[in-house]
Amino acid sequence: MNQPLVSIIVPYHNEAEFAARALESLVKQDYSKEKIEILAVNSNSSDNSPEIVKSYAQKDNRIKLFDNPLGSTPISLNIGIKNAKGDLITKSDAHTIYPPDYISKCVRYLEEYKTDAVGGVTKNVPADSSLAARAIISVLGSPFGSGGAFRRGGGKPRLADTAYGICYRREVFHKVGLFNEKLIRSQDFDFNLRLTQSGGKILLAPDITLTYYPKQKTLISFWRRNFLDGIWAVLPLKFGSPIFKPRHLAPLAFVSTILAAAIGSVFVPPLIWIAVGILTLYLSATLYFSLKIIAREKSLLLFPYLMLAFPARHFAYGLGSIVGAFRLLIPSE
Repeated sequence: MNQPLVSIIVPYHNEAEFAARALESLVKQDYSKEKIEILAVNSNSSDNSPEIVKSYAQKDNRIKLFDNPLGSTPISLNIGIKNAKGDLITKSDAHTIYPPDYISKCVRYLEEYKTDAVGGVTKNVPADSSLAARAIISVLGSPFGSGGAFRRGGGKPRLADTAYGICYRREVFHKVGLFNEKLIRSQDFDFNLRLTQSGGKILLAPDITLTYYPKQKTLISFWRRNFLDGIWAVLPLKFGSPIFKPRHLAPLAFVSTILAAAIGSVFVPPLIWIAVGILTLYLSATLYFSLKIIAREKSLLLFPYLMLAFPARHFAYGLGSIVGAFRLLIPSE
């Protein structure tokens, strides 16, 4: 009888491939139906995902439709927050499938641990059965490919600087503010960092496991995604965001050191051995983790894709961060 009302915000843009599965999982939560509302915010979709979402709204009056003509994710999130009626507000994604007990576990953990927010971990699933898509998933799930604990999970519930599918107490937004609408990407890292720096607590609950479908199906698209993520690991500083965690800047230091040593070797030839040494160590680590993955997956065919996917993760991210650092120097309009 005293269950809090939960508002589930689902921003989406061209999610025709995943929207139905995501909504299906959200409307089938084992939490009291009358204590859930779903706010679906369309960001200028050009496919038929709005029609898919509308068809669900016609069958379930808990789903409310909103439009974001400006397009960016933080604006969609803020539209949802401003229209939410719930005591708790979740940031959900249209390319994620949520287990039936997702909401009930979030509510239970918030009450049990008295934190400001709680989220889970991702179980990455390839967008299709291609070797490239499978390699991308393996890299994202590897400790060498991702520094974020929410991508791997394990252990008991613990405090963290972020999590996936976070459920926030409503008062958090009165205390910290809304999502920074100037951040095209990384708005969730920015918000969670502002929350923890203000004394707020985020609980990572590994038994809340959410199935995530990355959109990237090819190594080229994976490279592009990481390049953009690298830009937005640094560029938020331009818009008043605090510096992210060291793991977000590690690729920047990695790639910058190699480039600096290589360029510097033109004037001081021995510097080239620094670049060679770092690349040798990196290649050894990539080989080691790739072999571990193919042994686990029992698929030798994955090997060349893994040897390319790890660099697509690290080098693209690092190069993107360098571009982001240069863009910090460009005056804002």
